Amino acid sequence: MSRVRIAFMGTPEFAAVALRALLQDSHYEVVGVITQPDRPSGRKLQLTPSPVKILAEQNHIPVLTPESLKKELHYYETVKEWKAEVGVVVAFGQILTQEFLNLFPYGCVNLHGSLLPLWRGAAPIQRAIEAGDVESGVALQKMVKKLDAGDVLGVRKLSIAHLDAQQLHDELARLGTELLHIEMMDYIRGNLSGLPQDESKVTYAKKIEKSEALLDWNKSAVELHNKVRAFVMGPGTFFQWNGKKFKVHKSAVVNNQRSAAGVVSEVDAQRICVGTSHGEFCIYEIQPESRNRMTASDFLKAHPLKVGDRLI
Repeated sequence: MSRVRIAFMGTPEFAAVALRALLQDSHYEVVGVITQPDRPSGRKLQLTPSPVKILAEQNHIPVLTPESLKKELHYYETVKEWKAEVGVVVAFGQILTQEFLNLFPYGCVNLHGSLLPLWRGAAPIQRAIEAGDVESGVALQKMVKKLDAGDVLGVRKLSIAHLDAQQLHDELARLGTELLHIEMMDYIRGNLSGLPQDESKVTYAKKIEKSEALLDWNKSAVELHNKVRAFVMGPGTFFQWNGKKFKVHKSAVVNNQRSAAGVVSEVDAQRICVGTSHGEFCIYEIQPESRNRMTASDFLKAHPLKVGDRLI
C-alpha cells in the first residue's frame, strides 16, 4: 500500500506532537499543513508562529494560515491541489464546514483530549481535572459538523488522580500518536468503522476565562486544589491579601478544619494552610506579584502572613 496522503490541521504543542509522529510514520505522507496565523506572544507581544507552523516549515511542508477557513473559501482550492486522502485535525482552533470535510475521500479525523462523549469542546484536559475526574484519555473520532460528536475510532485511557494539566497534556499527546499509528490506519484500510457516541453522557468543556482564576474560599479544599492542578497551563490561580495578588502553584488538601473559610490556620516552614467550606487548602509554592515563584518557606521570610489573617 502506498503512503496515505495527509492534510494536517493543528496549532499548539499538543498538535505538534501528533504532526511529528506522522512525519516519522512510514505509512503516511503529510502533504500540507493548516494552522492558526502568527499571534502576539511574550512581554513584547512579538508575532510568533505556532508550534505546528514551526515544525512544518522545518520539514519543508506547505503551510496555510487562514484567520477563518469557514469564511476564506479560496483556501479550499489550494487544499484540493494537495490531493490529500484524509484530514487530521488536532487542536486546530477553528470550526470546519461540511464542505471542507468533504474535500478528503476519507473525510477528517480528530484527536480529542478526553474520553468522548465526556468533555466535548475547548478545554477538555483542564475541565476533567477541575471536575475531579480520576480517569481521562484521548479519543480518535471521525469528524462531523456537530462539535466533537463523530463516531469514535479508538481511545487510550489513563489514571489522572495525581496529575496536573501540563502532565496530563503531555501524556495524552503521547498516547494520541498511538491512535494515529494504529486506529487511523485500520480505519483507512476499512477494518474499523467507529462507534457512535452516547449522547446521554455528553458533557462540555467550555473555554477557560481569566475571571475563573480567583480562588473562592467558600468552595471546598478539594475543589480549590483541583482548580490549581487544572489551571497550571493558564491562567493560573490566585488569592488576594493586603491588596495584592498571590499566585498559587502547588497545593494539597488537609481534611481537618481549624478555621473559617479564607482564614489562615497554619503557617510553618513547609506550607500555609487556609480554611475553606470543607477541609483546609495548603499552599506549598506561591508567587507574589512581579516576582518569581517560591516555596512557602521563602515567601514567609519576606511576608508577615500569620495565623488568623483573612485572605480574599
